[in-house]
Amino acid sequence: MTIQLDGHRVATTMRTPGHDYELAAGFCHSDGLLGGARILGVRYCADGAASESEFNVVTVETGGRAPVPTPRLGNTTSSCGLCGSEAIDQLCDALSPLPDTEPIPLHVLAALPEAVQGVQGLFTSTGAVHAAAAVAPDGTVLVLREDVGRHNAVDKVVGRMLLDGRLPATGMALFVSGRASFELVQKAWAGGFSTLVAVSAPTSLAVQTARRAGLRLLGFTRRDRLNVYSPERITDDPRWGSLTAEP
Repeated sequence: MTIQLDGHRVATTMRTPGHDYELAAGFCHSDGLLGGARILGVRYCADGAASESEFNVVTVETGGRAPVPTPRLGNTTSSCGLCGSEAIDQLCDALSPLPDTEPIPLHVLAALPEAVQGVQGLFTSTGAVHAAAAVAPDGTVLVLREDVGRHNAVDKVVGRMLLDGRLPATGMALFVSGRASFELVQKAWAGGFSTLVAVSAPTSLAVQTARRAGLRLLGFTRRDRLNVYSPERITDDPRWGSLTAEP
């Protein structure tokens, strides 16, 4: 799917069809392309009818208020979209540290993989897609999206939250079904999420970026255990609680 911003092509990504408007909006927000401009509309478009492009071109419209974007070189794959320290630094430098919020209790975070899997319809049918979810502090799944690409699933969640006027997602958690890469940390940061919960491992750059952002980062999350990578220490902060569910 090709994503355009005010008619300018910014990326092409392999995705699972569905929630395409959310994907386009979330991508533009996470990549900092909107420059604070409000999205006025999202639509399928091509030189002719949308059906002629098989609904594979989506334009995000701000009425020209967003800066003219610089397209990424090459295609954005479903698994990775960023390369180079300069591009990474530019994205991080555009973001401010997240505000300190009340930590979501550990036992709530540890229960997320099971809670999310229970509503993963496409994964249940295929076993071949990733999931991302926006989660309230009490563990309620607010928005869940699935996609063959981890980054696309996150962009769909961020896009839905953006279009609903629910960003920044202060105090909320972003759940991802795979590993936590730098780019997923950056997308969580851009969305204003306070916590990122991954089923698998984070990369070292993801950990460094989470600490820079003030983002709580957890990996290898299971009901009976999890690893906290950011902040570096939680032993002196009783607000986290324990993995034992409260009575």
